[in-house]
Amino acid sequence: MSVTTSASAQTRSEFPAAGVRRFGAFNWLGMWTLYVKEVRRFTKIKTQTVLAPMITTLLYLAVFSLSVGNLRPAVHGVPFIVFLAPGLIMMTMIQNAFANTSSAILISKVQGNVVDYLMPPLSPGELNLGIASAGVSRGLVVGTATAVAMIPFVGIGVAHLWAIVFFALGASLMLSLLGIIAGIWSEKFDHLQAVTNFVLLPLTFLSGTFYSVDQLPPIAHAVTHWNPVFYLIDGFRYGFTGHADGSVMIGVATTVAVNAGLWLVSDRLFRKGYRLKS
Repeated sequence: MSVTTSASAQTRSEFPAAGVRRFGAFNWLGMWTLYVKEVRRFTKIKTQTVLAPMITTLLYLAVFSLSVGNLRPAVHGVPFIVFLAPGLIMMTMIQNAFANTSSAILISKVQGNVVDYLMPPLSPGELNLGIASAGVSRGLVVGTATAVAMIPFVGIGVAHLWAIVFFALGASLMLSLLGIIAGIWSEKFDHLQAVTNFVLLPLTFLSGTFYSVDQLPPIAHAVTHWNPVFYLIDGFRYGFTGHADGSVMIGVATTVAVNAGLWLVSDRLFRKGYRLKS
């Protein structure tokens, strides 16, 4: 009897107490596993998630080139098509980063397997990092593929590499976090589509993607500078052309501040289990 009791006590001592993490301060393996799972989710259907948006962006470029390319004067000394290309690349990146995280969470909720996110020994911060990093990866993959596909048609140069890298990463992270928040908030695809149509598209289309904001009336020009997507596109374009419509340093600060705010919101939603737990 004493031998059995001793063996039982020894077995219990091998396991941590309830609520105590056995992976240290950060579960790197669990976070990495989640990241790989989310990346594989979009790479398995790369025709839809990478090739399709790349071709759509090239069609935008072709339409603008054929319709107004030769009629539009240079923008601040930059040929219009060269000015347009970075905006189109950035637009593609942020749309796909948003789509990756928002669809991942909403589909899990609709299919009833959101428990796959909640049951593993992952903290809210680890969930946030794993899911958002996969969204960043998709944004960067699509953006890189689109940029490479544009090279034969547009003479894209590199003026400031740091700006290209910083704003590509910052934009992909910003929209990945926004996608997490939208996916958690949405209860059906109509809700997510409303966020896309009434929030994401206006912010993107009215941020200087297709034009220089210096052409806008004073009131519209001032309002545009409150749009964080404007700074993403303007800073990214600055990396290629060397010209910015706004302050690049304000863009850097805005990107960091907005990402920090979105991170805190999405982390809070995961901690509360908002619309994730019954």
